[in-house]
Amino acid sequence: MSSIQYENKYLRQIFENIQDGIIIMDQSRKILAMNPSAKKLTGWMVHDRVPYCSFCEQRHLRSGENTCYLIAHDEVPYFLSDMPTYHGKKINVEMSTALMYHDKQTDQKEYLLVLRDQSLMQKEKEAQLSKQMIQKLIEAKENEHKRLAQELHDGVGQALYSISVALQAIESFVNDKRIQTYVDDVREELNEVMNDIKAYSYQLRPQSIDRLGLIATINGLITTLEKSNPSITFTFSSNLTDRLPPLIEINLYRVIQEALHNMIKYADADEVVVELTELLHKLELTVRDNGIGFDMKKERSRGLGLKHMEERIHLLGGVFHIVSELQRGTIIRASIPKGEKFH
Repeated sequence: MSSIQYENKYLRQIFENIQDGIIIMDQSRKILAMNPSAKKLTGWMVHDRVPYCSFCEQRHLRSGENTCYLIAHDEVPYFLSDMPTYHGKKINVEMSTALMYHDKQTDQKEYLLVLRDQSLMQKEKEAQLSKQMIQKLIEAKENEHKRLAQELHDGVGQALYSISVALQAIESFVNDKRIQTYVDDVREELNEVMNDIKAYSYQLRPQSIDRLGLIATINGLITTLEKSNPSITFTFSSNLTDRLPPLIEINLYRVIQEALHNMIKYADADEVVVELTELLHKLELTVRDNGIGFDMKKERSRGLGLKHMEERIHLLGGVFHIVSELQRGTIIRASIPKGEKFH
């Protein structure tokens, strides 16, 4: 195949698949050719005449000037206007044009008209704004968790520890066995409260994620879960050797934490595997179990947790998906590109 044939082949592919509407029209605005995107956007057909946009309908014309601003100026980089479609509805488009062919003898001209749907761009902007809002909300939530965890640890936790020390000092003056038994009961209850405070603080935000990093924190989480769920075998593996940026570490930790919580609560599994792998251009996370699985369409009780996991991965520019089959377990996978958030 010659280079010209290759060029024609690729140009045809571009013409057929590009999202922008491409129209070839003559100077009377008769459509000579158009791509699928233009048909989908406008509903016009070949041999129809391109209607005047709202700008051309309202603009002031100089003597002898063509009503169509694009044709009057032969080449226009772009401008915005409302364009009528086949069913009368107007769409906001960015239009640009260029003179493609001019027969000097007959003065016949053919123009390239490119239409770009501004509503799509608006939706993209709205989606980007929504993503930024979610990011700010997640960051605000994590900052509040960090503050509360610090307050529980340094405030409430230290106060309870001081009480424990004072109680120990009081014990040295107690000779009555009944009072000693009562003090022992109080000490036991106090220890339980201190453990609860420690657990709540860890759930809000483990201090180890800021001091030691993601891998140490995941190991700590799994050690805790192994103690409270002895019937489940947890396996964690990772080839990560360096710290990740704080935003990535806390969001990956929350995804793993939520995934393990769901599997313990719902899966009825006896084996759970967590894998975090660093590749050349991305991070890959896999969390899987050998439990009973579930039907995602029917199981709405887990929907919010799954949604939060997905939002956190999307916040990092990654891809999140889950596969679950009844009696065949559940697999959660996430892939995060090594983009600007790694710097």
